[in-house]
Amino acid sequence: MSFLLFCWLAAAVVASPLDFHQEGSLQVPLTQAGPGYRATENTTAKQGWFDPRLNGGRFLDFTTKKYGEPLNIIISGLSDPFVLTDFGFRYYTKSLGYSEECLGLHYGNLHDADLGDGDGRKTELFLARQYYFPVWGTCWESLAGGHHFRAWKQNGTMANSGAWFIGASKEYDSSKRHTIVPNGYNIGRDWLVERAVKGGRYKGRWWKAEVEWRSDLIEEGKKGVNHGIAQDGRIAILTVIRL
Repeated sequence: MSFLLFCWLAAAVVASPLDFHQEGSLQVPLTQAGPGYRATENTTAKQGWFDPRLNGGRFLDFTTKKYGEPLNIIISGLSDPFVLTDFGFRYYTKSLGYSEECLGLHYGNLHDADLGDGDGRKTELFLARQYYFPVWGTCWESLAGGHHFRAWKQNGTMANSGAWFIGASKEYDSSKRHTIVPNGYNIGRDWLVERAVKGGRYKGRWWKAEVEWRSDLIEEGKKGVNHGIAQDGRIAILTVIRL
C-alpha cells in the first residue's frame, strides 16, 4: 500500500500545473519565462500576445531616428500553429493577396521594432507587397504603388508569445519614392483585416480570422509617426483559424 501511495504522490507532482504558465497554446516552465516576465489584464498569455510597452517596447517601429510607423495588426499566438511559423506565415499572407518582393529584392530601408520581448530592437523578418496578378505581380506594386506590410515575431525570452506584429500601409508608386499615401496606415491595415476576416485560401489551405479592435494601445494622431500622417489609434488583433 505504501508503494502505491508513493507512486500516486509522484504522479501528482509531475502533473501539477503550478510549475507552468500558459503561453499561447503551449505550456512553458516558469523558469524559462525570462526574468522580466509579467502578465497583466491587458497582456496575458491567454490572449496570445504581450503588450510591448510593459518591457520598454512600443507600437511604433523605428523608421528613422525620430519617427516610426504603427504596428497596427497583431496575429495572435492563439492562431493556427502553421500560420505562426515563418514559412506558414508567408504561405498564409498569399491567401490575403500579398507575396514576396519583386524578384526577391528588397527596396527601401529596413525597419526595426521593439516588441518588449527581451530582444530589444530587431529588424523586420518579412516584407510583403500586394500581388496584382500571377508572375511579376509584386513587381507591379513596386512600380505602381499599393499595399504592403512589414512583420516581426514576438519570440524573445521575456515574452515568447509567437505572435506576429505587423505594420501595414498603402504607398505611392516608385516615382514618389514609395511614401505613404494620405491616411495610408489606416487604409493599409483595413485592407489586410478585411481580407483576413472574409477568409481565403492558397493551394488547398483555407483560413478565416476573427478580429478584436483595440484603441488603448497606441495614441491617436501623428505624434512620432513617419511622414506626419495621422492614424486613428486602432489596432486589429487577429486570431487566424484553419478551416
